[in-house]
Amino acid sequence: ADIVLVYVRPADQGLRSGGLQVNVARENMLNWGLELPGIKYLKKGRDILIEMGIMGTDWEVKTTHTGVEGDPLGDNKIEYINEDGKEIVLKMKVASDVASGILQQWELGPYDIIIMGASGRGRGLAKSLWDPAVAEKVALNAPCSVLLARGLDVGHGHLICIDGSQRSMDTVRKDAYLASRCECPVSLLSIAQDVESEPEAQKNIDAAVAELTAMDITIANAETRVGNPVEEIVEAGPDYSVVVVSESNRTGLQRIFMKSVAFQVLRQSYVSVMVVR
Repeated sequence: ADIVLVYVRPADQGLRSGGLQVNVARENMLNWGLELPGIKYLKKGRDILIEMGIMGTDWEVKTTHTGVEGDPLGDNKIEYINEDGKEIVLKMKVASDVASGILQQWELGPYDIIIMGASGRGRGLAKSLWDPAVAEKVALNAPCSVLLARGLDVGHGHLICIDGSQRSMDTVRKDAYLASRCECPVSLLSIAQDVESEPEAQKNIDAAVAELTAMDITIANAETRVGNPVEEIVEAGPDYSVVVVSESNRTGLQRIFMKSVAFQVLRQSYVSVMVVR
């Protein structure tokens, strides 16, 4: 799959960081010679992809500059393309705020998934993300799946949470396939809010197990728990690399998502969370 690394910066930031003439800004931004945060981070991301073998050093390079009113640097991107047409793009984008820039970039895609990183291991967005409003706004408005990478500890697999809805079963299929592609263990969790509901939770697990068995995907663990869904999922999370939840239904323009289990897990989880759409 193609990969786009995006750094969103406020308009006019270039003027406070040395500035550039428009003709220079049209050149490869990695050759500007400026230590703008965006350039530094994009370089680091590119180097990581090369180290992982995802990207080669001999790929064709194409640069693009798009003017933005009121900003001398504008939007700048570098496309690396291999002989099979696979692309990895470094993009420095201008926007009024980070969340808006991310959502605007999706419109230029569109993309299958948006991945955002959290800067620390503290609990919840308020302690771990540069600005909780960024993740919340993106998770609320993005048309695609959103992954908040928080304290990633590779190798512990995906915990897919199911509630018996069609959306959650779609999530089971989508994420289990994705996890199997990267050889990540797949586990299933269904929460009953009381003891009387436990048979229904087990029924959800059985249906998901049957679905994945038909897909020839091995299940590492499948369990039910009784209690508050958000609390139980957050408690189970640290045993896994990623907690996977499905988006709640929407009613008109009002999104139930704000009060949903998915949104609260995204806020409170100690580990990475993916909201699947």
